[in-house]
Amino acid sequence: MLQSSAILNLARLHTRIVNYHSVAGALLFIAGVVAIMGIITSEATYPGYSTRTNYISDLGSTRPPNSIVKQPAATIFAVTLIASGILTLGSAYCFYHSLVQGRDRTVLSILLALVGVSAIGVAAFNGGTEGSLIIHTMFAFLNFTAGGLAAIISYRIVRSPFRYFAIFIGTTALASFALLIIGGVTHSVLSLIGPGGVERWVSYPVVLWSIGFGGYLMGQSSPPIHKQQSDGQYHHRDRNKA
Repeated sequence: MLQSSAILNLARLHTRIVNYHSVAGALLFIAGVVAIMGIITSEATYPGYSTRTNYISDLGSTRPPNSIVKQPAATIFAVTLIASGILTLGSAYCFYHSLVQGRDRTVLSILLALVGVSAIGVAAFNGGTEGSLIIHTMFAFLNFTAGGLAAIISYRIVRSPFRYFAIFIGTTALASFALLIIGGVTHSVLSLIGPGGVERWVSYPVVLWSIGFGGYLMGQSSPPIHKQQSDGQYHHRDRNKA
């Protein structure tokens, strides 16, 4: 018992010196800003690009057999995804080493890591060839799924009202992803915004969640979160009252 208490105290001391909680939030916040601003910049440098008819990945390369790569849009897009992916991986690492306790910390850290890895994978395999397109699609699907689930899982960690926004954002992203897969875009009112618009309803909500969640983590004055056995929910502990 004494040994466990000593280990916990050492962990708390280390976290106060290196505030993983805030660092995780800062990295995730920057990752979201880099992603959305980078994509906007890439779109602006792509002649004739349409957010309605073009997929986001078309910024890197259109689909085979007649693939088109336009510069500097493709390079901006690739650098954006790689930078955002690395920042998200760093956030996942820091969040895992924060003083958030419970299984949800591990699950959310893994999901954030998958978002980061898949973003890098999407950039590395731009889908310009048949083989590259298969790998690119797998990474894109992983990114969309992990991102939506991460937003939903964060519900168990954050406070109201952000927890309800997180559920809404994650559900919206996954529902839009399902419509994109089954081709519901062509048979509903979503046809008004086209496949490119629907894909942005999958991707952008997760990016906005990452900015919001990152800001939330940075805004917590005391990173420790402990689990109440009575209701199974997570509550923040004010260090001044501890």
